[in-house]
Amino acid sequence: MKKELLLYGCTLLLACGIQSCSSSATNPQTPVAAETENADSSRILVFSKTSGFYHESIPDGISAIQKLGNEHNVQVDTTKNAAYFNPDSLSNYDAVVFLSTTQDVLNDQQQEAFTKYIQGGGGYAGIHAAADTEYDWPWYNRLVGAYFLSHPKQQNATVRVSNKNHPSTSHLPDEWEIFDELYNYKDINPDITVLATLDESTYEGGENADNHPIVWYHEFDGGRAFYTGLGHTKESYSNPVFLQHIWGGINYAMGQE
Repeated sequence: MKKELLLYGCTLLLACGIQSCSSSATNPQTPVAAETENADSSRILVFSKTSGFYHESIPDGISAIQKLGNEHNVQVDTTKNAAYFNPDSLSNYDAVVFLSTTQDVLNDQQQEAFTKYIQGGGGYAGIHAAADTEYDWPWYNRLVGAYFLSHPKQQNATVRVSNKNHPSTSHLPDEWEIFDELYNYKDINPDITVLATLDESTYEGGENADNHPIVWYHEFDGGRAFYTGLGHTKESYSNPVFLQHIWGGINYAMGQE
């Protein structure tokens, strides 16, 4: 059964969708997502809380995902408020997108709610700094697939697409030339399915050698998880190739391959 509207803040109508933020809730510690506007549409939550570095591209990413949702009949809710990570609220979503979140963003109760959401068949999509998040939570490490280690300066590089049997990569060329902030990773989950790697011979500062993953997915603990290490720059979110890439990953997370 859909829940009543218990959002606290204001509702800002944008040309590409609706962004909900705070106002009066019965219990401000456990707000519940509003009732879905269209019962036939899918629904995702874009979460962009940061406790460390703040990426200036986050607003661009939010706007881009809202526009993509509008184009594909998917309701997109956005928040920086971790209190929405409660069972009643999460049950409304087909997938949760971590958009360049950083450091510790969920408390113990919120972590438990999110774990149960994934175990119940929920979906997760991580973009860029989602790997720079929750270093003290081993379950999240396995979900996202790896932790951020370091990065060189932003520069051009070649992404080698090794698997096109996925909606996030099916449209990409075998060699995808990009300009981005290129992460090195640690604590890589051996169970992820790598879709694309960075060719470290095409840029300076790579530390993961010949098998440097940058895009991957896997089924995990009852749910689905997708991650792309790209998406640092504002320009990424006006690039149609990149937008199709992240939307394909979100589609996978929603279970809509």
